[in-house]
Amino acid sequence: MALDPSVVGTIIPGHEALVEPGRLRFFAQAIGETNPIYGDVEAAKAAGHRDLVVPPTFLFCLDMEKPDPFALVRSLKIDMRYVLHGEQSFEYHALAYAGDTLAYNGKVTDVYSKKNGALDFLVRTAEVTRDGELIARLTNTLVVRNPKAQK
Repeated sequence: MALDPSVVGTIIPGHEALVEPGRLRFFAQAIGETNPIYGDVEAAKAAGHRDLVVPPTFLFCLDMEKPDPFALVRSLKIDMRYVLHGEQSFEYHALAYAGDTLAYNGKVTDVYSKKNGALDFLVRTAEVTRDGELIARLTNTLVVRNPKAQK
């Protein structure tokens, strides 16, 4: 089933996520990050930060903590067997820290096809804020294979 371009502009229900220091340390360790500002509060403060710094890609992890992270996909009747993570990008405006409560508000920003409709692309963008201040803009593209498309 081809994605309907009329879904562009669809609002994705927002949510909030608390940045927990233990999870930051674990994430930094998991990705092989060795800069101590991500795992040692004293090192972060010595470097001029108020607490542990959120590693760049961790913001996507927090976005997946919404009550139903796949609600949009289901509402568009996309068969998860044909979904592939295409790409993600980040536009940063400020640092986030352990202890922050971050708000996520997103929408569908683009839908397009390639390969004569064999591949559909669903682009979602989320703004991440802290007390109204823009922290980052996250963009994620899902690729949906259409097995019924003419090749």
